[in-house]
Amino acid sequence: MSALTHDKVINALKKLGKLLANPTDVLENTIYSAQNSNAWFTIENIKKSICSFAEMLNETDVDDWFQSINFTSSPKKIGLILAGNIPMVGFHDVLCVLATGNIALIKLSSSDDKLIKAILSELFKIEPALENHVEYVERLKDFDAVIATGSNNSSRYFDYYFSKVPNIIRKNRNSVAILDGTESKEDIENLGADIFDYFGLGCRNVSKIYLPEGYDIANFYEGIESLQPIINHFKYNNNYDYNKSIYLVNAAKHFDNGFLLLKEDESLTSPLAVLFYEEYKSLDELENKLSAQAENIQCIITKTPIKAPKFDFGQSQHPKLWDYADDVNTIAFLNALS
Repeated sequence: MSALTHDKVINALKKLGKLLANPTDVLENTIYSAQNSNAWFTIENIKKSICSFAEMLNETDVDDWFQSINFTSSPKKIGLILAGNIPMVGFHDVLCVLATGNIALIKLSSSDDKLIKAILSELFKIEPALENHVEYVERLKDFDAVIATGSNNSSRYFDYYFSKVPNIIRKNRNSVAILDGTESKEDIENLGADIFDYFGLGCRNVSKIYLPEGYDIANFYEGIESLQPIINHFKYNNNYDYNKSIYLVNAAKHFDNGFLLLKEDESLTSPLAVLFYEEYKSLDELENKLSAQAENIQCIITKTPIKAPKFDFGQSQHPKLWDYADDVNTIAFLNALS
């Protein structure tokens, strides 16, 4: 088997992008299998994730991305501990390792142990040399660096266990949205995708919105009404019913449209089927507050002009190749290992 080269990886990833836009029968079968293994992984959500990666791997963006990549001549073994909260959430880390010519030691999440394997199998058909750069492991050993994604609790374990090697340790983060009252119904409907895609289980999902003082909550609920069918998913519905009962028993003030509870709360992390909100007096004051919490925020979604990086409504789950998790440049980290 010939050696892997910079150009081979570029061409393979471009071809993979096209393949993901039109999945093979093998991949279609894996989609159904993954759904049967994890009730949160609906066919719609799995295909949504696959389409997102197809968009990400368009030819122009792949070429632009590789301008920042140093393809190593001495591959390092990079341990990857992948999350499984939404379909294929760890695939971008795999792409980064392969793009730099390194070797990915992949510890899959038990919640998502089929999709990434299936897609990499398709990638190996496109470029067989890549197969030597991937190894699936149950336990990491003999690694040169680690990228681990988990909860705030697991991150403490990761910090201790991987402290002696270069590492990226990711913790819980949440995304927020800012409304200024000038949004159209279409804007709010698009924001609904940022809230409800993947049932709100991802770190790029909006868990809190900031509203200008006096904002009419009815405008928000009217804008997301088309997304009501989410309540038909039994696990989402169970969470909605549970949180609603807690608020009713505790006489906690909240709003309810039958599929999303809205509660005023200073926290960024809301329970599933609940969206926290907070009112703000001035945009400057709000920006200062968000800046102080930057380490806990993955994305800000708004059309309001702000100083911080932001996404348009409906775009939080459509990152580019260079939109790195936790604002830590994974490619720069890998480049530095060479």
